[in-house]
Amino acid sequence: MASTSKMVSTVIIFMAFLCTKALSQCEEETNNPCNNKSKALPLKIIGIAAILITSIIGVCLPLITRSIPALSPDRNLFVIVKAFASGIILATGFMHVLPDSFDMLRSPCLSDNPWHKFPFTGFLAMLSAIFTLMVDSMATSMYTTKNNAISAEGGESTTGDHEMAVAGGGGTHLHGHHHRPKGPIGAQLLRYRVVAMVMELGIVVHSIVIGLGVGASNDVCTIKPLVAALCFHQMFEGMGLGGCILQAEYKPLKKALMVFFFSMTTPFGIALGIGLAKTYKENSPSALITVGLLNASSAGLLIYMALVDLLAADFMGPKLQGSIKLQLKSFAAVLLGAGGMSVMAKWA
Repeated sequence: MASTSKMVSTVIIFMAFLCTKALSQCEEETNNPCNNKSKALPLKIIGIAAILITSIIGVCLPLITRSIPALSPDRNLFVIVKAFASGIILATGFMHVLPDSFDMLRSPCLSDNPWHKFPFTGFLAMLSAIFTLMVDSMATSMYTTKNNAISAEGGESTTGDHEMAVAGGGGTHLHGHHHRPKGPIGAQLLRYRVVAMVMELGIVVHSIVIGLGVGASNDVCTIKPLVAALCFHQMFEGMGLGGCILQAEYKPLKKALMVFFFSMTTPFGIALGIGLAKTYKENSPSALITVGLLNASSAGLLIYMALVDLLAADFMGPKLQGSIKLQLKSFAAVLLGAGGMSVMAKWA
């Protein structure tokens, strides 16, 4: 996995420098009356603090509310809240990340050949979704092989019973996990862990890219509304990720690390943008290509995870299939989450 990540990063950086010829007006600063570096810096610092706090609140909310009986995983309310969070993740991919990538890779600052002659955004998003499917599938296969080997050797006899309980799906899959016997983890639980890790990766990449753009900008007219929109964006996106971390049942240290990385990525991106403000130009060919390709990869990953591992897994599970009323409530929650996040696309 590490070597694959390095290879993908190398390819993206290499492609970013394939096209360095751009129109001269794309390299030059425009005479924008809103450009004010001295006024923009305090706004960015305030933005770092505000986004950090809202990110922590959003991702920790599902983990904290676990102790509330009404929000326990075996209750209907948990299923509805999870559907709402899944809608947010889906809209993030479709309405925020994917359009940004299209805009960047279709920019007039890039040469016609090859960037305007081939839909790189759609192509890379498709490859990213296929790669995510491959990770999902291979992780499940590894579990199955290991479990079959243990069964053949007369391993844990209780594992199969636990597997049936975990694979029951819906809201009951987390009940009794603290009494899980030692041995290989259930396929469903392993799947939740893969979902949480891969989703965090996609969100982290997107968050750094967003923060970099804010930190490098000196436009005080856009920074104010953008920071406000990002606070809401990070809070709701954090709720979706927090729900996945909760289902993955990681140990406290791993939960803390995942919360830390999610909460710090956007503020880190802003700080990095501030440091690179003199050299980083949002409309330079290298920046447009690199960020555009990263956004396309992140979009494919988030869309796949939201549709396949979150929404389809729940709506086709026994809990929702057993109640039309609960399905309708969950559909309404998905639309509400996706709709709210779509409205935010106007600002962030």
